Amino acid sequence: MSEALSTVYVVDDDASVRSALGSLIRSVGLRPELFASTQEFLEKRRPEMPGCLVLDIRLRGKNGLDFQRELLEANIHTPVIFITAHADIPMSVRAMKAGAVEFLTKPFRDQDLLDAIQVALERDRGARERQAELAVLRERFESLTAREREVLPLVVAGFPNKQIAAELGTSETTIKVHRSQLMRKMGADSVADLVRMTEKMGLPRKAS
Repeated sequence: MSEALSTVYVVDDDASVRSALGSLIRSVGLRPELFASTQEFLEKRRPEMPGCLVLDIRLRGKNGLDFQRELLEANIHTPVIFITAHADIPMSVRAMKAGAVEFLTKPFRDQDLLDAIQVALERDRGARERQAELAVLRERFESLTAREREVLPLVVAGFPNKQIAAELGTSETTIKVHRSQLMRKMGADSVADLVRMTEKMGLPRKAS
């Protein structure tokens, strides 16, 4: 995805800071969206494209750390970069433990923020790619018949067709057909491919 499609959301209740950050973000070809409050940010419909959030830690009526927790609880995983004029070590530790990309104390160098933004956007881009891949795998898995889903973990465990047939009480020829079908539906070129796919989906492994 091109950088031009990436959005940097800025939440800061200081209008001059918002304006300065907006200009800085635009200067490197990114698209800023500026908000005076967390409520404004939540009310804005966000496009399905890579983005990150530059968040002031001390906002009127809302603590940035509390808002970070609320986002996670709402299953919103936009990477967060904290900026603050008043920081302490416990605050920064809490932010980073909760998954913040960076914790910058004002005044900070423009390049430090831009570097953090690039890291955050790469993190979000990677997460979106993994989610898209997982969605495809789950759709393929849903296309399997009940019998093919029974055969799958046995194939992944490395059982030969004869043993799978004995385990499921059917013929080896039937298992060969099921095995071929599930490999085709899952888009797997090898058993190793199939193993990786099941691991990504978090499917339980059958002991070999």
